[in-house]
Amino acid sequence: MGTYRIAVLPGDGIGKEVTKGAVEILQAVATRFEHEFEFVYGLIGGDAIDRKGTPLPDETLDMCRQSDAVLLGAVGGPKWDQNPPHLRPEKGLLAIRKEMNLFANLRPVKFYDSLIDSSPLKEDVIKDVDLLIVRELTGGLYFGKPSGRRMEDGEEIVVDTLLYKREEIKRIITTAFELARKRKKKVTSVDKANVLESSRMWREIAEEVARDFPDVELEHMLVDNAAMQLIRNPKQFDVLVTENMFGDILSDEASMLTGSLGMLPSASLSTSGPSLYEPIHGSAPDIAGQNKANPIATILSSAMMLRLSFGLHLEAVAIEKAVQQVLASGYRTADVAKKGQRIVSTKEMVDEIKATILDDGAILNIMEVYA
Repeated sequence: MGTYRIAVLPGDGIGKEVTKGAVEILQAVATRFEHEFEFVYGLIGGDAIDRKGTPLPDETLDMCRQSDAVLLGAVGGPKWDQNPPHLRPEKGLLAIRKEMNLFANLRPVKFYDSLIDSSPLKEDVIKDVDLLIVRELTGGLYFGKPSGRRMEDGEEIVVDTLLYKREEIKRIITTAFELARKRKKKVTSVDKANVLESSRMWREIAEEVARDFPDVELEHMLVDNAAMQLIRNPKQFDVLVTENMFGDILSDEASMLTGSLGMLPSASLSTSGPSLYEPIHGSAPDIAGQNKANPIATILSSAMMLRLSFGLHLEAVAIEKAVQQVLASGYRTADVAKKGQRIVSTKEMVDEIKATILDDGAILNIMEVYA
């Protein structure tokens, strides 16, 4: 038995719906395995701007720091698109990453047999794909200064600065090698070393770190080639490690291997203190409040939380196997459904996964497989 405090930040749009579903799944896990999860709630993003006048209130940050882990929904929406830069919902997301030292974003991409028809790619390309994108999260273009617009010689110009410290690069690449050592022992370091000085430094540091991991293969790949290879031959990859913006783009592209952004979870690891777990999708304002969102990415993010933050490996497997079983039984939200398949709501998908976790026969089978 264990007691864990989880800060829940629903955020905007479908964030409220998918986090609600993930909380229900965690409550089912608590019942099944005799744990106690205490859920505390805070504001972030557009909702926080409307209620508190800032995208990341101090009380939200304090609450997260005092918790064992953080579960985040999504932020953003057209309602706030015209706000000044400091009052954009995304500023709250960037701020919480920086303030909590959430330096490593882990985005697993795994093939599901039952979703073979949901991907636009051919079966022989995506079958058995199992890769991990490790994205640096607190540096690069998203945080570099100076950044902004100004007038120069009578003309408006804009500047964004890509800034990395050597230790920041070494830290994320070392994390990737440590993770690869537990997988298939291959790291693909993605950069733009033929153009960018920051990428040339990135490549040098990757070579230095690789010397400490002689059992792990290192290859370098330019980001434009990596984008092509993810679609052409994704099975060649094990762990991809890259800087902030490249990782943002490549992981969204990788969602097409599974058929939808709604299938991909993520974990953002901290140097010290609680880590944060969230789906990689956005707030999807076009379907918000309609009970249509796919909750699986957030549910799988909660499984990552159980494994990485709490050390509850069996409980994490129970969630993951329950998701697989429900998908194999034919349940689909609209984003992964094909013509003729039954489409279920967000709530119905959550209820099916929850029922599987609480079903004695199903859970015994899961435990046997894990053992």
